[in-house]
Amino acid sequence: MDGAHLPFVEVGKGSPVVFVHGGVSDHRSWEAQREIAARGYRFIAIDQRYFGAAPWSDDGSRFSQATHVADLAGFVRSLRAGPVDVVGHSYGAVIALGLALHHPELVRRLFINEPPLPSVVDDPADQRLVDEERKALAPAVAAASAGNTSEATRLFVDWVNGQSGAFDALPAKWKAMHFDNARTMPRQLNPPPSTPITCADLGRLTIPVVITQGQSTRPFFRVIAEAVHRCVTGSRIVTIAGAQHRAPIQAPARFNEALLTFLAR
Repeated sequence: MDGAHLPFVEVGKGSPVVFVHGGVSDHRSWEAQREIAARGYRFIAIDQRYFGAAPWSDDGSRFSQATHVADLAGFVRSLRAGPVDVVGHSYGAVIALGLALHHPELVRRLFINEPPLPSVVDDPADQRLVDEERKALAPAVAAASAGNTSEATRLFVDWVNGQSGAFDALPAKWKAMHFDNARTMPRQLNPPPSTPITCADLGRLTIPVVITQGQSTRPFFRVIAEAVHRCVTGSRIVTIAGAQHRAPIQAPARFNEALLTFLAR
């Protein structure tokens, strides 16, 4: 982990299950999964580098998928528990997939919610749809580039949910979590160049993989989730009723039912 310390919350005993949060979030986003997972497993939810409320150890210049995958690999090794189950949401699902691809000895199974991986979409019509959807992020990108991270966060959450005013409708605790992570917005919305994960890469995975998607998620996430499912041989896709992109928070009972079914296999 290159000396990086990843804060984490750990509850329960048994087989370890590592939870990796999405963008503009931290370990708090798994609050609805903590108690139920800890009844039969060792629930571990991390804060990825540069996320959470703690001060940064540097200027954030190392913010990248490669850094976060390497950090997660180092963290899992530090558990000394053998390969573990990994649960990832959104950006965290991308990092979980990166871990499985680059460090397969560390991952037993993956349970991932809507990884935003446009690079795996190979159908031309789907590619055009994804490109059009991404254009709607332009106001959030502009706000982040101008240094208005709070406004970028508000616009980003609205875009994720496909609904203007979605951020303002959130409970206070979720607004606080997002604002605590608003400083990551310029780096999330203007990420450094990276080697994209491709469909061929995902085709190398041989571990069990379940992909979840919200029943009412915006087309950007639906198209990509279905593409990931097609790329990963033998994977399963589960639709979470009553959810958009943020199924672990928006429909926790249904998401948890799918998660526990997966873990019990």
